[in-house]
Amino acid sequence: MRRLRIVYGVFGYGRGHAGRALAILPTLFERHEVLVVASGAAHRALAPLVTYAGAELVEVPALSYAYDRAGRLSLARTLVRNLSALGDVLLGGRTFASLARRVANFSPDLALCDVEPWTHRVALGLGVPRIAFDHYGILASCRVEVPLRQRLRHRRDVAAYRALTRAPADAIVSSFYPAPPLRPSVRTVGVLLRDAVRAARPRRGEHILVYLNQGDAQLSPSLEETLARAPLPVIVYGTSRVGTHGRLRFEAPSDAGFVDALARAEAVVSTAGNQLVGEAMWLGKPILVMPEDTVEQELNAAAVARLGIGERARFATLSPGRLERFLASAPIYRQAASALARDGRLEALLAIDAIVARLAPRRLGAGPRLTLPPRRLAVGRAAESP
Repeated sequence: MRRLRIVYGVFGYGRGHAGRALAILPTLFERHEVLVVASGAAHRALAPLVTYAGAELVEVPALSYAYDRAGRLSLARTLVRNLSALGDVLLGGRTFASLARRVANFSPDLALCDVEPWTHRVALGLGVPRIAFDHYGILASCRVEVPLRQRLRHRRDVAAYRALTRAPADAIVSSFYPAPPLRPSVRTVGVLLRDAVRAARPRRGEHILVYLNQGDAQLSPSLEETLARAPLPVIVYGTSRVGTHGRLRFEAPSDAGFVDALARAEAVVSTAGNQLVGEAMWLGKPILVMPEDTVEQELNAAAVARLGIGERARFATLSPGRLERFLASAPIYRQAASALARDGRLEALLAIDAIVARLAPRRLGAGPRLTLPPRRLAVGRAAESP
């Protein structure tokens, strides 16, 4: 495999996208020249690794969900919060034009895109071959059983994903549960485990680890009271709080600290993110998931229950009794999680190599086709010469 120039875009909402990147970037840096584009939490998490590798890291705006005062996901507030950024990526604004210039100067052979929309659309406009590399493809590129009540939302979410990313034919879907691909150009792999998770030595019984994707909105007074009455101490990640409050210890973001807390936990209580579920399985940790109000997380939560590795609950209805019943069944879930654990890192690298090998004779090595100034870059198609 010859050395390539790869632009790698990483979405910044939650910790799963950054987790995948942390798992695969060290190998990509060894094999190829990589330009990393990231937003939000992913930018912060990847900065030390990218700096150490001597590569370039470009920050773009972060798209994120917004919640109402009751802690429920609000589509109206989400749209308002992201309106400016959406206009930029969809209409070719200042950030889009700046990134287009940097990517064109880098002259990539390939774009690896973990949902990140600016990278997707800039690469498309430059005529750079793209690989969608994420978990969201489980909805867009795989066959999944969607409950009837969620099918309209599923179609809406997939349409939004495709509109933002102009999803390419080639896709690598990372998932802790299996789903048949819809076409031969889609490959499914397990959750990518970074070295810190693989090296962790799991122990039992010290505490319950809680991770909330948007903790300041999701940690309601009733949920906090439930956690405070847990039979074990509780370590909480994902809020802006730091320090000890009764039996709850709130921690600042720290990848090393989080992995250590995960390895020592008796069980995990979390939003239903794909990456954390896969990491908990690898370390043999039962998990109680409380899905965000999205189809993706609802399907993840259903898979947790179906695989017998944990349970699902609701933010509003989790009670001390419900938590105690979950902990009583932890030995059963622990056994199932350990049996089904899977590291998809090597699978993903082999899948990238296979796609590159197929693309190489036709498309790689030609460089971007852009001949117009970046600010005139066409949106949604390759630019043409004047």
